[in-house]
Amino acid sequence: MAEITAKMVADLRAATGLGMMECKKALVETEGDVKAAEELLRIKSGAKASKLAGRTAAEGVVAQFISADGKVGALVEVNCETDFVGKDEGFVAFAKAVAQAVVTGNPADVEALAAVATAEGPTVEETRKALIAKLGENMSVRRFVRYETAGKVAAYLHGAKIGVLVDLAGGEEQVGKDVAMHIAASKPICVSKEQVPAENLETERRIYTEQAAQSGKPADIVAKMVEGRINKYLAEVTLLGQQFVKNPDITVEKLLKDNQAAVNAFTMFVVGEGIEKKVEDYAAEVAAAAAAIKG
Repeated sequence: MAEITAKMVADLRAATGLGMMECKKALVETEGDVKAAEELLRIKSGAKASKLAGRTAAEGVVAQFISADGKVGALVEVNCETDFVGKDEGFVAFAKAVAQAVVTGNPADVEALAAVATAEGPTVEETRKALIAKLGENMSVRRFVRYETAGKVAAYLHGAKIGVLVDLAGGEEQVGKDVAMHIAASKPICVSKEQVPAENLETERRIYTEQAAQSGKPADIVAKMVEGRINKYLAEVTLLGQQFVKNPDITVEKLLKDNQAAVNAFTMFVVGEGIEKKVEDYAAEVAAAAAAIKG
């Protein structure tokens, strides 16, 4: 059996929100398979899937830029080492300049973006190096997305840590802003139920089936219970199925229909999402988890 480490317990706890001992027991039962342990905990506790935004240590900002005609837009994440630098005016301005360079230069990837000229003249890479020399801290452009559309591009920034870019067909400008804000708040994983990854559906169906089977009800009732849960899951994770944050009496799908609009695509960036947190920042929790494992 794989060794059950303190970090595995801490990570599972962060993903499920359940107690340390419950997480340790699940890992032991699944022989150290973290994914299987999460499924097991969800079956037993009825817990929801892991939240999109995990614990991360990366600092930085998300910035956006949309062309004057609204047809081209970009969203970028630029990272640095500390929150102090992340709030520096020069660093924030650099991130905005990078977003503009993505719109104007249309680079294929982050590597190509480095050679794109900014509106001020120097390239993104030259500007980055100059800023590093000035602020004395490493920084990097982590990722970007660029939409070019026949409709309009809308964006929403929640502070500097969460950013959303939407490719919208039809509708007024405010509709695009409202939808982008909704995405930042409700964090759908895709536009429609047809786009939900098959693997996600299979996992949810397996968990719901196990939970329903434990109710002891007849097979036909269990099947209906599972389908009901699947439909609820699809409404929770898809943009069109979610209740609109500014008016929970309607879904986003109805909002769009009432405004003769449609969402072709969207992207959301959360600063540091998916980047491993520094070990020293886990100190207290790992120590507690280690004590629990020894117990």
